[in-house]
Amino acid sequence: MHAIKLKGLTKAFGQVIANSEIDLAVRQGEILALLGENGSGKTTLMNMLSGLYHPDAGSIMVAGREVQIRSPHDAIALGIGMIHQHFKLVDALTVEENILLGTKKRSGNPSGDIAELMRGYDMTVPLDRKVFALSVGEKQTVEIIKVLYRGAGVLILDEPTAVLTPQETQKLFGILRRMRDAGSAIIIITHKLNEVMEISDRVTILRRGKSVATVNTADTSIRALTEMMVGRPVDLSIHRPEPMPAPTKLSIHHLEVLDEEGMPAIRDISFEMLGGEILGVAGVAGSGQKELCEAIAGLANVTGGAILYEKHNIVGLTPRQIIDRGISMSFIPEDRLGMGLVGSMGMVDNMMLKDYRATSNTPLVSRRGARALATKLVDELSIVTPSITTPVRQLSGGNVQKVLLGREIASGPHILITAYPVRGLDINSSFAIYRMLNEQKGQGVAVLYIGEDLDVLLELSDRIMVLCGGKITGMVDAHSVTKEQLGLMMTGMAQEEAMTHG
Repeated sequence: MHAIKLKGLTKAFGQVIANSEIDLAVRQGEILALLGENGSGKTTLMNMLSGLYHPDAGSIMVAGREVQIRSPHDAIALGIGMIHQHFKLVDALTVEENILLGTKKRSGNPSGDIAELMRGYDMTVPLDRKVFALSVGEKQTVEIIKVLYRGAGVLILDEPTAVLTPQETQKLFGILRRMRDAGSAIIIITHKLNEVMEISDRVTILRRGKSVATVNTADTSIRALTEMMVGRPVDLSIHRPEPMPAPTKLSIHHLEVLDEEGMPAIRDISFEMLGGEILGVAGVAGSGQKELCEAIAGLANVTGGAILYEKHNIVGLTPRQIIDRGISMSFIPEDRLGMGLVGSMGMVDNMMLKDYRATSNTPLVSRRGARALATKLVDELSIVTPSITTPVRQLSGGNVQKVLLGREIASGPHILITAYPVRGLDINSSFAIYRMLNEQKGQGVAVLYIGEDLDVLLELSDRIMVLCGGKITGMVDAHSVTKEQLGLMMTGMAQEEAMTHG
């Protein structure tokens, strides 16, 4: 029996049709993967199912009955629970308090009810522990317990493995399989096709707001799924050129950095960045990646150590001072539309943010060069935008990232710092970014690549540095390490011990 059946669902925002007559069905006791490029309508579709949007046309059937879902409360009442990529937990509360928060469901022994629920799915999280003290995988488990405690029989997960280690991913998949076997219907949105093949029973593919196919996972392949998503054959291999012998571009010695709360985030780390090499950085979320990038770029609170560029220590310099000293560095931050670009401005004005002071010797600012660069990037990077003056917040995630990366690369950097440059991007946009990074590597640029997908890190990087709790637990050759070994180092195991495991 179908737990959920969508028929002809349509949703438009002004002149933009996000979903056009989409049909989708998920059965009780199955895991359905939902695939599609950025802008294909996945999020809009799930937002209608979870009550955030209301469809313009079409019908939603739950357990064979047509329903109206006008709010998240309606969705929860119908047994539909959604786990968002960014967890909705209160850090200062305990696990049990988070699970009970906002629910009217009470019994004489809520702790016992929750414990029994966890035992049924082989989940273990201390109920009295504060959420801020949990690992990322434990926080996700709490989110799952929350929706199950509310009686959800349909579970929607948005990019659930984005920040998990391989071991945490396998634990999550074990929970999802037990839920499926117990009769739950699960919809999983992910860009990781290898995980789609591993965990799903069927796959529905969206393209440009329409459902183009639903296939049995056992009857398809990663290449076939990609072609259905994109509409044409796609080369799925990351071509990693061998690094060329090049001088050290940046040396980090005994670096100590505090986070925004004044707590230690980077603890006595030392490494080098070489020209013509991509140095990958692996680590669970919150291991110091953000603070490391910002320290190198002159944005973080460095309390110890040195960052040497051509033997000159740049610690204490502002980003403007770093640029004024002729240090050719570009930073692709994690927050594209907060730190990287101004969402309300078009491409032209965003091009000027980096070098507006160099465009004119008068109080008046010339946009001529910025217009030429914006037009060039649109052509070279196939950026899809109504015009170069359209606010960048109106572009898809892949196009926003192309604008940001294109602007930084156009400055001709010697050092390129990239934090999660393909996060949330579809496979086509992701491979365009990989090609751009490899082109920079080929030109002798030292590239720091912080990523979440270990398969990509292994294929793209030359060396991989593993961070855990602000410390380096491994510096390994990407050609000879395994994903499982990286996962062990990400949890704090020393490199020597991790490398003895398969």
